[in-house]
Amino acid sequence: MREIVTLQIGGAGNAIGDAFWHVISHEHGVDYASGHFGGTSPLQLERINVFFNATASKRFYARTIIIDTEASTIQRLNASSQLYRPENFVAGSESAGNNFARGYHTDGAEILDQVLDNTRREVESVDSLQGFQLLHSIGGGTGSGLTSLIMEALVEQYPDNLLCNYVTIPSPNMSQVVVEPYNALLSIPALVNNSHLTFCLDNEALFQICNRNLKIQMSGYEHINHIVALTMSGITTCLRFPGQLNAGLRKIYVNMVPFPRLHFLIPGFAPLVTCKQQQFSKGTVSELVQQIFSSNNLLCAIDLRKGKLLTAAGIFRGRMSPREVDQLMTGVRNKNLHNFVDWIPNNIKTAICDIPPRGLKMSATFIGNTTAIQSLFQRLLDGSCIMLRRKAHLHWYTGEGMEEREFTDAQEELQNIIDDYRGSGDGGDGAAAGGGSAAGGNDGDSGDEAAAGPQCTYCAD
Repeated sequence: MREIVTLQIGGAGNAIGDAFWHVISHEHGVDYASGHFGGTSPLQLERINVFFNATASKRFYARTIIIDTEASTIQRLNASSQLYRPENFVAGSESAGNNFARGYHTDGAEILDQVLDNTRREVESVDSLQGFQLLHSIGGGTGSGLTSLIMEALVEQYPDNLLCNYVTIPSPNMSQVVVEPYNALLSIPALVNNSHLTFCLDNEALFQICNRNLKIQMSGYEHINHIVALTMSGITTCLRFPGQLNAGLRKIYVNMVPFPRLHFLIPGFAPLVTCKQQQFSKGTVSELVQQIFSSNNLLCAIDLRKGKLLTAAGIFRGRMSPREVDQLMTGVRNKNLHNFVDWIPNNIKTAICDIPPRGLKMSATFIGNTTAIQSLFQRLLDGSCIMLRRKAHLHWYTGEGMEEREFTDAQEELQNIIDDYRGSGDGGDGAAAGGGSAAGGNDGDSGDEAAAGPQCTYCAD
């Protein structure tokens, strides 16, 4: 079995991680509170070991390390579920205080050895590790600083395994912390040089989805976390359920990343509508394909029309015709050839799983590697330049052992990534990374059973 070890780091990473375990534990028939299996289909157990470990008492627990520099978040998770192994909680003595330098040099460094020891124990307990999944935000001190430190250590100790990051990116319109631009900027070098797959989760796009698509008055992050969890569930579908296309992390990496530095991916999900809106939809595959290529359904505030797609993938769930999916996805490319680079042939990939997500008959998850992401990076660069020009709040970082040169080096790295994406969209000699279109599914009547549950998480009634 090709197992994955998850590390959820900081307040945002643990909140998203908890929502993710809520979603996939239900899909695999595992009770979130107790960890006992209560499913009805053997397909739910066939690949459950990718994310879960089984105990001698036939309970399952999540193969995840819960990390934070303060103990409050960890204590809530420990009290809410027995899905988490008590030894895998790692907490520091003091919060990183939204400061990258404290997460990287002082408070985070104090708990690094404990994190690596717990990770090593989980790695040694599996048969065939395929990689690590890191959930974090780059706006806070722990999610940015400590994560950078952990990534450097993982690359050194496990050079043959992939690092997959789900990164929450701060937005100036939704900001609660003044120094978020600094933390995000300083995280970029570690993401560029150590991560193999980076899925960008933009706070601005997530808030827009809640306000525009779902008509929700935001009072917290529960709905946002659930949207992210649904998308992560879609991305990992081919890893967790059997089928003709048994994609692993490395297969996603090979198909989606044409050059090692260009590994920043844009996820999307469809349908993102309320139950009332769902009544007026056709519920067809064609509608799903149309929605996943719409900027309204992307988890990143970018416009696909303002760049070119290097590679794209659609992961479809539910009972549908593989031939119809292939034709529709190929049709999108043929009608919009000017929005795809011409030096990568067959750069749209498809996958199908018969088991739909909870409460839906069918869904689609989008993964795109597009040059339009340079607008997101430019936003991060502009935000940090304005503050750095006046050296605002810089003393909080230099006082913890950092130098000004580290900020300018990070800006250069960010500018280089922008230039790399801009250059890849202009054409030239490039190695083809698209892996053709294929579909996988599974037989059986387990789809309706796995989808049983409340009709809609967004509707209070």
